[in-house]
Amino acid sequence: MLTPYTLSDFDFDLPAHLIAQQPSAQRSGSRLLDATHSPPADRIFRDLSSLLQPGDLLVMNDTRVLKARLFGEKPTGGKLELLIERVLGGNQVAAHMGVSKKPEIGATVALHSALGLDDGVCATLLGRWPDADGPLFRFVLSNNAGDDPYTLMERHGHMPLPPYIERQQQGANPDAAQDAERYQTVFAKAPGAVAAPTAALHFDQALLSDLLARGVHTAYVTLHVGAGTFQPVKTENLAEHRMHSEWYQVPLATQQALADCKARGGRVVAVGTTTVRSLESWAATGQAQGDTQIFITPGFAFAHVDMLLTNFHLPKSSLMMLVSAFAGYEPIRALYRHAIAQEYRFFSYGDAMLLARQSAQ
Repeated sequence: MLTPYTLSDFDFDLPAHLIAQQPSAQRSGSRLLDATHSPPADRIFRDLSSLLQPGDLLVMNDTRVLKARLFGEKPTGGKLELLIERVLGGNQVAAHMGVSKKPEIGATVALHSALGLDDGVCATLLGRWPDADGPLFRFVLSNNAGDDPYTLMERHGHMPLPPYIERQQQGANPDAAQDAERYQTVFAKAPGAVAAPTAALHFDQALLSDLLARGVHTAYVTLHVGAGTFQPVKTENLAEHRMHSEWYQVPLATQQALADCKARGGRVVAVGTTTVRSLESWAATGQAQGDTQIFITPGFAFAHVDMLLTNFHLPKSSLMMLVSAFAGYEPIRALYRHAIAQEYRFFSYGDAMLLARQSAQ
């Protein structure tokens, strides 16, 4: 899709101290910038129940973050890190590999256990994925007991916190127990993500109950968020950018909930950009399940979403382009200036904003 904007148009200066390093004390106690009217209002996230109407539909991503970071050693003693992006079947996984010198195909590396277990967990390199020139590496994960990759990650892996959370280090982490809970939504169900759908981290059971009592409906999609979500766009000409691929599903129950919402005159409120990408991928392709590389930039025609709950995103990221497409380029620039001036907290553990689609404003 052609856009008059270039990469530089989505850059901005962010003071480092506004990058949230810890979650808020309470999930729904984060701040919420209500940008559904002018001027925007500074609120608390739990105020959301008063901002939505009976008959509205909240659509949320029920993916579950895997403990996908694994550390180990090559036979030569060199250190190695794996970030498992996808489980392929047959105990095979596709992973990013951090290592000074890549091991040979067929080499087996011993992995460390986050729980101190000694069950022979290891990874054998088979090649690249999804093809010989692919960006990821294909491994077989195994241990003495023959456990599947999901079990092995849960027992031996570390929560894959974003790279800008500076406390993340190999080995002992005093915040590990907190992150295992707080970098996961309260309704996480389908395992497969290596990054959380962060706008949904603000919901707790009390807020969900309040929304239900108000007559707000809920439905779910699944999009397994990949590590590519943290990568900035690098091509000044946006048409040259190649999006990373992520697996999504829009269940039949959610398709029906969307139709029912439109029939009763309610608004579809997407919780997070991953939900937007799932719904709009389905609308664009007619495929309710599969891989998506949808790249949403200003000028995009949204088919399903009326409102968007989202955190504050990285400069030059595809997510900055998505929210600019949704709410308008200049309005987003103004909202980010306001958020920085009012010292909102940014990125995964940060605060949120509620946006209305530009055509509906």
